[in-house]
Amino acid sequence: MSKILKINRPSDYNAWVGNPDSHDLISVVNYSELSPVRYSLNHYDVYGLFLQGNEADMDLVYGTGKYDYSEGTLICVAPGQLGGKEDTGELFNLTGWAVLFHPDLLQGTALENEIKSFSFFDYRINEALHMSEEERDVIISIIRQLENEMKFPSDEMQNRIIVGFLNLLLRYAQRFYNRQFVTRTIVNNSILSRFESSLKHYFDSDSQTDGGVPTVQFFADQLNMSASYLSDVIKKITGETAGTLIRQYVVQLAKNRLSAGMNSSEVAYSLGYEYPQHFARTFKKVTGITPTQYVADKSASKKDHILKPPQK
Repeated sequence: MSKILKINRPSDYNAWVGNPDSHDLISVVNYSELSPVRYSLNHYDVYGLFLQGNEADMDLVYGTGKYDYSEGTLICVAPGQLGGKEDTGELFNLTGWAVLFHPDLLQGTALENEIKSFSFFDYRINEALHMSEEERDVIISIIRQLENEMKFPSDEMQNRIIVGFLNLLLRYAQRFYNRQFVTRTIVNNSILSRFESSLKHYFDSDSQTDGGVPTVQFFADQLNMSASYLSDVIKKITGETAGTLIRQYVVQLAKNRLSAGMNSSEVAYSLGYEYPQHFARTFKKVTGITPTQYVADKSASKKDHILKPPQK
């Protein structure tokens, strides 16, 4: 069984790599000043950002998979996640940087809630941020400013300034991820195409009979990616989340079946809903009306068409 390093606080990682503690809730690691160091397979109770230096093939683990990790790559981890590289006892000369911070650092700040919106903390296999040299320089410059601030004597403003730098760091990471989504157009269009094909196949094969209404996580697993990454890619291409596209597809199927004469409950069960009221809620969320109203409107429209005298 692999030995796992529990990182409850930044100081736990500092102790492993030999980095001095300068703050109880945050640590900045410059690997070039500490090398050689041993790798570790980590369980995180902190947030972490790891910027790769010039090591070509670190073969890092993340969950049950491995990262496509190369120079200029940024990995972001969140509390509760597992990542790193198993310790073999060997020593390695590393470059690059790491920033680890405890959630308590963000208490009472706007970033405490906003950090949940940075979906890249939930990204998985092959979803790390690949940066250009210029982008990497921007990230390093912010990390250096953060490191310098931590060298000053602590005062009432220090934590606010530190959180300000973290906020800036995360927003640049988000900007560079957005750029990555745009520049990888061919790959992203392939992801959308595969998602749409999987969605169609799911219902064509009546998988909803046993599996129920499919989730974003289901299709993410089919495509070997995280649900957050799948939604972010699809949002960049279509302007809608993966969840929205699933609901729209289901509602279109529902309209076809309602028009064919099935009642609302029959349609709900046929589409994998356990309870008809859940189907009705989804239908109204997408269309603005209930299934019953939809059928009534269709019937009224059909009746008006029949009764309308022919044009001369």
